[in-house]
Amino acid sequence: MNPKSWRDRVHDEEKLLEQLNGLVSDAATRRAEALREGVAQLGTVADVARDLGRSWQAVDQALKRDERKRKKASEPNAPTTE
Repeated sequence: MNPKSWRDRVHDEEKLLEQLNGLVSDAATRRAEALREGVAQLGTVADVARDLGRSWQAVDQALKRDERKRKKASEPNAPTTE
């Protein structure tokens, strides 16, 4: 049995990284949706952060990243990073 060439291994790993990046992006979107539900229920980003034991900055940044991603996706002819 011939081992895979380094080129094939690099190609395989690039495909895997692409799949993983997609999974991470999807998880971040779902997380932001849950955080928004938390803000709606508890009232503020700070309340959500306190409830989760996180800093309010971490929660706020997660929500802002998702908003930027949504805004970019809704722009016509916007270049994608995927």
